[in-house]
Amino acid sequence: MQPLDPKRARTYPLRRRQSKLARRSLARPVRTGISMRTFLDGLPRVLAADELRAAASAIAKSHRRGRPVVVGMGAHVIKVGLSPVLIDLMERRVVTALAMNGAGIVHDFELSFAGATSEDVAAGLRRGRFGMARETGQFLNNCIREGAARKIGIGRAVGEAILRARLPYRRLSLLAAAARLDVPATVHVGIGTDIIHMHPGADGAAIGAGSLHDFHLFAAVVGAMNGGVYLNLGSAVVIPEVFVKALNLARNLGHKVGRLTCIDMDFIRNYRPHVNAVSRPTADGGRGIELTGHHEIMVPLLAAAALEEIRRSSRTPSRAASGAQGHLLARGPTKRHDVRPQPA
Repeated sequence: MQPLDPKRARTYPLRRRQSKLARRSLARPVRTGISMRTFLDGLPRVLAADELRAAASAIAKSHRRGRPVVVGMGAHVIKVGLSPVLIDLMERRVVTALAMNGAGIVHDFELSFAGATSEDVAAGLRRGRFGMARETGQFLNNCIREGAARKIGIGRAVGEAILRARLPYRRLSLLAAAARLDVPATVHVGIGTDIIHMHPGADGAAIGAGSLHDFHLFAAVVGAMNGGVYLNLGSAVVIPEVFVKALNLARNLGHKVGRLTCIDMDFIRNYRPHVNAVSRPTADGGRGIELTGHHEIMVPLLAAAALEEIRRSSRTPSRAASGAQGHLLARGPTKRHDVRPQPA
């Protein structure tokens, strides 16, 4: 066998070739003192930067048209300090519903009670002290039992209890904010996965009843999501599984849920978020977006991009936009008063 001789290879002019990057897509140099809008406009128009723009545009469009923007999240989002960002989006009526796993209520309560959360698991595990903080177990297990007795879900029960107890840092609580703003907030528990299940006050029947109530509530939220946005923030298993079942139940019961924009954000790519939170829900229309990076950077960046897009689009509002939303944007976020919740 002889080596190939390239002398007769065919070539063509570069200008005739389709190129993936053009000069108009290049980034602009970053200058000191620029606005967020200028920074975002200066990002290159390729790959993840374009996906970030698409995600922000979808959130703004959904908000402008009065469609839902639903956040499903793992507890890591709270542990890296992002509760104020999500609370602000709820107060602006951008985020319209919230779903979290069972660990989320642990960190949400501890922030509202002590102004601090997240322990050294390895150090505590050596002596069997991991997850055994008394107040966390007592407060949350009491909330769950009382909520089951009242036939309300875990999310609402915890949020109302934080407000009712006037915990010193309640302004940092996602669930308290949801109760105060009457935003649906649901909690989806796997028995044995959360530290409060090790405490003597844990009641399996109440946990099951509260979590099942919240699943049915979440299915109702998803059933009203046609044309809306779903964000999966840092949940690799539980919330993507809950979302796809809620979507199926809503469709089974006759709700039209399509044309979704489904966005997954995590610092690594995982199988279940990809298939159950992005690709399967958008298989018959809509768009799936995956943004990879650390939450403590990416979530505020997406929030800033979405708010800038909302501000830009509010200057030329859609006919479908409600007057109330326009007025809300004009005056900015609602004032952060700590008030008692309305009756469930």
